[in-house]
Amino acid sequence: MSARDLLREAVRALEANKGRSLLTILGIVIGIASVIAMTSLIGGVRNNLVSGLGLNAARLVYISAAGAMNQDTVDDLKAVMPSYEAIEGTAMSYAQKKANDKDISISITGASNQYYEMTGQLKLVEGRLFSQQEESADARVCIIERNGIKMLFGDPQASVVGRTVELNGRDYLIVGVSESQYPSEDYMQAFFPMGTVQNDFNQGDEHLSQVIGLVREGEDVDAVMSETTTKLATIMGYSEDEAQDMIYCYSMKSSIDSLNSFMMSFQLIMGAVAGISLLVGGIGIMNMMLTNVTERIREIGIRRALGATRRDITAQFLTESAALCVTGGIIGTIAGFAIAWALATVASSMDLTSSMGTSGAITPLIAPQTILLAVGLSVGIGLIFGYYPARRAAKLDPVECLRYQ
Repeated sequence: MSARDLLREAVRALEANKGRSLLTILGIVIGIASVIAMTSLIGGVRNNLVSGLGLNAARLVYISAAGAMNQDTVDDLKAVMPSYEAIEGTAMSYAQKKANDKDISISITGASNQYYEMTGQLKLVEGRLFSQQEESADARVCIIERNGIKMLFGDPQASVVGRTVELNGRDYLIVGVSESQYPSEDYMQAFFPMGTVQNDFNQGDEHLSQVIGLVREGEDVDAVMSETTTKLATIMGYSEDEAQDMIYCYSMKSSIDSLNSFMMSFQLIMGAVAGISLLVGGIGIMNMMLTNVTERIREIGIRRALGATRRDITAQFLTESAALCVTGGIIGTIAGFAIAWALATVASSMDLTSSMGTSGAITPLIAPQTILLAVGLSVGIGLIFGYYPARRAAKLDPVECLRYQ
């Protein structure tokens, strides 16, 4: 028989028992949907957590020293550390402001555009970063967080780009709005060019509050941190023994690797738990096909008498089993992604992401390998659990089948 004939016969046989077929398909739908929902949702959570740290988080090295570091220190370190793609410093401060009858605490960060870009600290929702001219001139411009709009101007929907905000008696032009990192009613962050913070908020102090380096792709982060400690000790005049106590470098790479490992393990465990429902669905397939074989013994005998071989009988029942599972797999895949999106929407609306140390909506991971997994599982279940009933049907004696009442 041709593949088309096999498929036509399979559809006809399944339509003859619509109720039983639908219930069997439902078992496969539940199993596939569980696996897809779990894998895509957990993958989305993992991506959300990692992206919350910044695109380059695994390549960032945080450098601190007991002695004061300034821009000259950073420039000297750049000159002797080609392993870094960039090394940037920040100046930090703090301000208080009363607006709309409320005291507001403002964290002040001053840095270059390159720093903001490589750390991913700013996720602009409106406006722009600082221009090169504004950075060079230490211009009084700033970027505020979205939650600061309501604090400063009373209306959370107000358009604030192009307006000014007064801090410590000076007016600063707002050129951008960033997504809030830590939503609060009385705390916000504001970002400025480096020189602006040093001049206006730190009284001309050029001390850098933090120095961060972006390691080049392919470089060993741990080796680069060790070399950084040695080279920075030389620049700052520390001995080798002093360097271990006076200079500290750390990276998020090990934490991110551990997070990925944990989430992958959790994904596998939850997938295995969801796979139990697939096993139940597979048993349902086998039970239905065995019932079909029993009910169609005379049909099998007639087909054998008309010249059908054992291979033809086996192929027919395997096709029926596979058709059930593929149908359930397609519906289950769609249902699984729908469930994952629904759960992600609920989690985001309840702000559960902030309790995980990140922000923003969770986007379920829709990966080609996930879809291939669903298709593979569907076909595999159909063939594995349909094989025994199919072989049992093929081995029936044609004469005994024709005598069966």
